[in-house]
Amino acid sequence: MDNLVFRKPAALFLALGVAACAPHPQASPTPAQTPTAQYRNSAGPVAWDPHVPDFATRNFVPFNRQDVVAIAMREWRLFGMPMDDDDPELRPEPTIGSVKPERAPGLWQRVGEYWWIGQDPQETEVSWSGKYDANGSLFNLIHDGHFAWSAAFISYVMRVAGANDRFPYSPNHSTYINAAASGESTGLRAHDPGAYVPKQGDLICTGRGGSKSVRFSSLPTRYGFPAHCGIVVATGQNGQPFGKQLSIIGGNIDDAVTLTHVPTDANGAVASQDGRSYDSRYPWCAVLEVVYDADAEPDAGQ
Repeated sequence: MDNLVFRKPAALFLALGVAACAPHPQASPTPAQTPTAQYRNSAGPVAWDPHVPDFATRNFVPFNRQDVVAIAMREWRLFGMPMDDDDPELRPEPTIGSVKPERAPGLWQRVGEYWWIGQDPQETEVSWSGKYDANGSLFNLIHDGHFAWSAAFISYVMRVAGANDRFPYSPNHSTYINAAASGESTGLRAHDPGAYVPKQGDLICTGRGGSKSVRFSSLPTRYGFPAHCGIVVATGQNGQPFGKQLSIIGGNIDDAVTLTHVPTDANGAVASQDGRSYDSRYPWCAVLEVVYDADAEPDAGQ
């Protein structure tokens, strides 16, 4: 286990500890309204979502990168801290449900919480889980792709961290990639991977399957496309397997919340200036800078 995975987030918390001296902001007296993006390619209209916890929707603390990293790390630990640095296209697909973490006792329910909190109440997906559909029927593992929850995981983390109207919550990554690229999201800024160095709490994104050809110059697209994004939890690392690297956490990677190392250059960028990804597995199409109110909780550690 690469100890750098743990050292960087801890260093972030210590370095940002000075924020504890700042005055505590007043929580909102009423729940916030949030975008109902879903399958659209825009941020969508706003509405009140009763599934969001009160501490998040009323912002008991400012929306901050420390919480996003900590929540992602918490979910990773819950799934047993898996790390996958091989090429996902070379991994064999499990043929029995017992080896799929998303279908394990205690974890299929957690995936259900990602859907319940991350998506809008009127959508069918809120009743999905790691192995049951909206009718409570056990679905065959060969249909897992229909219930892919990686974007639901990202939406869940942002909801619980208090992003509220700053994030276009959707079961499709391309929804918030396009919303950021078009400037429709107030909480996301899309950057060319070769022109911006990711920070902790940002998202890095790639097209999947036939959409691997999507590049930053293609954004925003007029259509949804298969994609995947991970939350940056550590930067400026030196270690196996890539030397210069950063770490991201994403959902539904090998049916779990998983950490992946991403190669970078000496400055921390994930692509060259001409947009060529340094990662042979993932042709990164965008880095989404998340706009936070603070780097850390004002009373962290108290």
